[in-house]
Amino acid sequence: MKKRIALLVLFAALAAFAMLLSTAKGSVDIPLGEILNILGGTRDTAHAQILWNIRLPRTIVAALVGINLALSGAILQAILRNPLADPHIIGISSGAGLAGIFIMLMLPGAAWAITPAAFGGAMLAALLIYILAWRDGIRPTRIILAGVAVSAFLGAGISAMMILYSDRVHSALMWMVGGLSARSWPHVEMLFPYTIAAGLCALAAAQRLNILQLGDDMARGIGLAVERTRILLTAVAALLAASAVSVVGLLGFVGLIVPHAARLMIGSDYRFLLPAAALLGIAVVTLSDTAARLLFAPLELPVGIIMAVVGAPFFLYLLRRQL
Repeated sequence: MKKRIALLVLFAALAAFAMLLSTAKGSVDIPLGEILNILGGTRDTAHAQILWNIRLPRTIVAALVGINLALSGAILQAILRNPLADPHIIGISSGAGLAGIFIMLMLPGAAWAITPAAFGGAMLAALLIYILAWRDGIRPTRIILAGVAVSAFLGAGISAMMILYSDRVHSALMWMVGGLSARSWPHVEMLFPYTIAAGLCALAAAQRLNILQLGDDMARGIGLAVERTRILLTAVAALLAASAVSVVGLLGFVGLIVPHAARLMIGSDYRFLLPAAALLGIAVVTLSDTAARLLFAPLELPVGIIMAVVGAPFFLYLLRRQL
């Protein structure tokens, strides 16, 4: 218990360091002392304008996206009992992405509708995956394979829409690979309620996630309504993933590498794993975004490219361990 609490404190410190680094570093460096003064009320300097209008909202969005995708991945890995599960890989993010792209291209003035539409797309993708994988019950391997197929199908739909409406596609390109460029306070306001509501639901379900790890038969013997719990937790995971996708686009691998890394260090008790994954999610996404801004400055890479470079080898490592 003490070791796990100490690790949570360490993860919290790492998340705080990552957010501080994100606000301090960029084309213009802002010293730590000046950041503290600005946060304390100084608003009349150029650095204050950079911090309040550019760096701080972008850093908060990165942190919220890290929390959402990490929690979504952790929940899916629990309900599917498979460390390879991830909202991007099994198709939930693609469902959210297709719905989001549809709103962006067909109704460009209805930005408010992107998150609800993305949630609907994510839930429809999850439902389709369940239908395809169902045969005398659900097996995790079948869900993974069905999810890969659904993800490919929905990805083809996204590509088709971008070709058919190529004259409107510029704004969607960065969204396709996942990017935090130009994210500001309205995006924080859009994302924050979903993070709080779905995050609290996830934390409240930690004990049920632990029971699911025992297997379906044992969980039913304890008294858990397994399929109903799976469906409700899938909805929570879909809402977390959809809200993140609606703001930053199709950012992959966060939901894969972060929960698994947290599990390796803190164990499989979801009472500790969920907060650990959330804190590590903050650190990973904010550090990746900082790297995306600094590595090839003044050119800025989409953070999704950095995550793919880190996440793809980690996925292959997990796949090798599984097989």
